Amino acid sequence: MAYLRILAAALCCGFFLSAAQAAPSDATSVAPDASAKPRPKIALVLSGGGARGFAHIGVLRALQELRIPVDFVVGTSMGSVVGGAYAAGSSVDQLEQLVRRTDWNAVVADRPPRDELFYRRREEDLLLPSRIEFGAHTDGVSLPPAAAGNEALELALTRVLPPGARDKPANLLQLPFRSVASDLVTGELVELNDTPLFLAMRASLAVPGVFAPVRVNQRLLVDGGLVRNLPVDVAREMGADIIIAVNVGTPLAQEKELVSAVSVAQQMLQILTEQNVQRSLKELRPNDVLLQPHLGGIGFLDFGQHDRAMKEGEAAVRAMSEKLVQLALPEAQYAAYEVKRSSAPVAIDQPVQLTKLEVAPSGRINPRELEVQTGLQIGQMVTGEQAATAGNRLFGRGDLARVETEVRDDENGRSVLIKPTESGWAHSRLRVGLELNSDFSDNSAFQLKAMHVLSSLNDWGGELRTIASVGTERSLATQFWQPLGAGSQWYVAPSLEFGAASSDVFNSTGFRRARYAYDYSAGLISLGRQLGRWGDLRYTLARQVSNSHMTIPEEETRYRVYQTVQQLSFNVDTLDTIAFPTRGTLFSLSWQRAVTKNKNEENSAVPARQEVKGLEAFHVGRWAGHVYGEWARSQGGATDNNLGGFLRLSGTTPNSVVGSRTVLGRVVMARSIGSMPAALGGDVRLGFSLEAGAAYSPADPLSWGKLKQAGSAFIAVDTRFGPLYFGAGATKEGKGSGYLFLGPIW
Repeated sequence: MAYLRILAAALCCGFFLSAAQAAPSDATSVAPDASAKPRPKIALVLSGGGARGFAHIGVLRALQELRIPVDFVVGTSMGSVVGGAYAAGSSVDQLEQLVRRTDWNAVVADRPPRDELFYRRREEDLLLPSRIEFGAHTDGVSLPPAAAGNEALELALTRVLPPGARDKPANLLQLPFRSVASDLVTGELVELNDTPLFLAMRASLAVPGVFAPVRVNQRLLVDGGLVRNLPVDVAREMGADIIIAVNVGTPLAQEKELVSAVSVAQQMLQILTEQNVQRSLKELRPNDVLLQPHLGGIGFLDFGQHDRAMKEGEAAVRAMSEKLVQLALPEAQYAAYEVKRSSAPVAIDQPVQLTKLEVAPSGRINPRELEVQTGLQIGQMVTGEQAATAGNRLFGRGDLARVETEVRDDENGRSVLIKPTESGWAHSRLRVGLELNSDFSDNSAFQLKAMHVLSSLNDWGGELRTIASVGTERSLATQFWQPLGAGSQWYVAPSLEFGAASSDVFNSTGFRRARYAYDYSAGLISLGRQLGRWGDLRYTLARQVSNSHMTIPEEETRYRVYQTVQQLSFNVDTLDTIAFPTRGTLFSLSWQRAVTKNKNEENSAVPARQEVKGLEAFHVGRWAGHVYGEWARSQGGATDNNLGGFLRLSGTTPNSVVGSRTVLGRVVMARSIGSMPAALGGDVRLGFSLEAGAAYSPADPLSWGKLKQAGSAFIAVDTRFGPLYFGAGATKEGKGSGYLFLGPIW
């Protein structure tokens, strides 16, 4: 039916075109005079400029309204993305909707979206929420090759293209198209004409330091803006008579803005870009049209200002409409032109039986492990898109820089070849972070933490993870995680832990009465199964020894306890971020029990503890929040449970609400009021919480009157070091406190 509608539209347009040519009364029609000059060939040249390039969409919108035809499209960086999609047949409406619906923070993030990571990678965020990460090797420390990852970017580029256009050569589109890139090794200009459209756009958009370089025909390519940000000469070589050039490049910074090494380095790159733009501008002729939208205040990474950028693009066209209207087509002719541009044959992606699956060797990682992790199986029916999605799923491992998926069909069925490229720095990763909290009173804590992960230690994907912490709490823990087969969800994980800290003891009214110092060491072994990407079920057996003594008031008596403990836990984590989640679930169910009872107490029961925690995140427009619930119970002399502190009965002294049973519930909501620069973090939110909770026991059961009610107001900032909160909280009884909190709060 879609094909019939397109055919009917083309026939109608042809009819009206003929009528228009035959009607001498139409002032805008072209008379059928043999001496009439042919229409000049018009090229649209779109510059790079990051988020400022969204103005190109507004330009396209206004050119359509004026009925200005485009015969060639040439683009650099973001201009290549918009121009390539338009040349392939995407409508302006589709481009606008894509821009508004895409999570650009995820696109410029330094890894895939968190809810697409493998579960073990998500677990690292809870252990250490910082995003300051390096490669640590015997020859020194190395940075990741780009600030942003590939998967989210490549997914966004795929969505911007019409079906079937992704792998179509750029020179075979409805409109001839050229994408411009720079050879990172030689510095030469590279025109990507017979390259698959997706790859041509991706290479041109590889902004150094933001997105990873792309290898095309044995050449390592990056953003074309370094050598030709406004490629007028390329359009001229394609045969353009008239050029409509759109320059959205970032202007040079003022002297007062050059206050750091980073800003100076950015200025140096911008100088190079601006110099080649000025050379291109001198190549424009009197009949060419230069559009320079007013984009003051919109930076290279200000993706949140897409609506304003598009409006400024439209305004720039209207400001030059007197000159542009001379290039306009009659309505019928332009309708026929649009039908031809947007009616590309659509390749129907039918499911075909998978007869061959191959993963190319990439280095340390066992290809069989990657094959299992794709989820593809011989004999199943798969579409080309499903095969590509399965390949992209491997990005969630966190140690691959690129994944190429090739799909081929023959008389036997469908074969899929996946070619992964390992990240050179990610085999040995070091993450560092700082956690601190203060209520601006007597309760403050800080920790400097580091986590080292050594991955792909054997063919089954063994991994060694070590975490060290100094500060208010001191700890060292190392775990060897071993899957029970290549790509297996089952695993065994022996580990060793050492730690020391101090803990305050409170009476039933919340007053501090003593402080204990303690240290412990433990050996553990866990048997578990990962549940897809979203969860984990494990059984742990631990042998531990702990020492403690009272420091306030100080006593000489030392206490030592040997204990064997078994634990069963079930965990779910689908949060999109831990700084301030807007979707997903965080859930944990834990059952813990000592194997033997305390020999010092003849009538005591075996110590045991149960705990349930659940968080469900949501969002409505610019508002986001979560609902949280927690219940814990201790038995047989196990350590009591605690509440108190920020978002755990805000305004109450931390851990001062003590009992053998505790219950807590809260609702948190916050509105996005801005965002950090992409290199520094994410959203800035202003919000509040409503909380209720209590401690109780079998002798003093829970009642409505025992629930403490509390609330807080805060500013939350998503930083590279983790979530940062500035807030103030109070309980209904009148207690209140200010808060500074950097680190996890769940």
